[in-house]
Amino acid sequence: MSKYHNLQRIQQLDPQKDRCKICHLIAGYEFPWDVVRALEIALLRTFCVPSISQLLNKTGEFRLHTQKRYDDTALLVAEIIKWGYDSDRGSQAIQRMNQIHGRFPISNEDFLYVLSTFIYEPIRWNQRFGWRLMCETEKQACYYFWQAIGERMQIKNIPPNYAAFEQFNREYERKNFHYSSTNRQVGEATIKMFLGWFPSWLRPVLQPGVYAMLDEKMLDAFGFPHPSPQMRSLVENSLKLRGNLVRILPPRTQPEFFTDSQLRSYPQGYKLTDLGPEKMLDSLNQHQSLSDDNK
Repeated sequence: MSKYHNLQRIQQLDPQKDRCKICHLIAGYEFPWDVVRALEIALLRTFCVPSISQLLNKTGEFRLHTQKRYDDTALLVAEIIKWGYDSDRGSQAIQRMNQIHGRFPISNEDFLYVLSTFIYEPIRWNQRFGWRLMCETEKQACYYFWQAIGERMQIKNIPPNYAAFEQFNREYERKNFHYSSTNRQVGEATIKMFLGWFPSWLRPVLQPGVYAMLDEKMLDAFGFPHPSPQMRSLVENSLKLRGNLVRILPPRTQPEFFTDSQLRSYPQGYKLTDLGPEKMLDSLNQHQSLSDDNK
């Protein structure tokens, strides 16, 4: 099978009608590692907004239960992408998100921004580090996919096309990225979690590399130190090298979704009923009947 077999398939599909199939191929076959990394950057971007970081800091979830909060967020997103938003598991994941979010005073504009990061951060990562560039069909499918999810989350005033939503994304960041102590607290907890995945002796070496993956306005909003140009170059060239190596590897024949990985919070597997803040689980599960284990 050609390395570009899935791209050829995607180019024959309709980005609006076939959005679920296209995003399934993007995240499960074409760019699984890249999509996860890009969504980690997307997660950090949302913490650069004081109204978002203040709420997260107040709940304590990202400071006290960082790994579970990360895993739960990634699993809910992966459930939707893997199975499609109108499947049983996908619709239950959206219902779960709505129940959790409904307990907090989140503005529609903040919801819109978070939604936009799920579209544009993977695309921007791909433009810099992908083993191939996404085609226009893939980019448009990402917009239509997340637009449909936003509608199912009752998010209002979603911009009507790809370009308009991207303009909203950039303008929102220009207006709302400001330093806040809660930005720093939530950001530090998240980076500490990332570094915790590696041996302790390696963490001081890796920390400047994590900062080098963040742009200048993110670093300012967190109050983090700016890495040297040499560190930025090292990190960027390493990621580009990885993309070049993936390009010459055989095509992926089995999917690799986040739901299929070894999970730090759920080493024995998980149920959808496990996902969400611990203190909310009993209440959430009283109002929702969810599917069986995902082992």
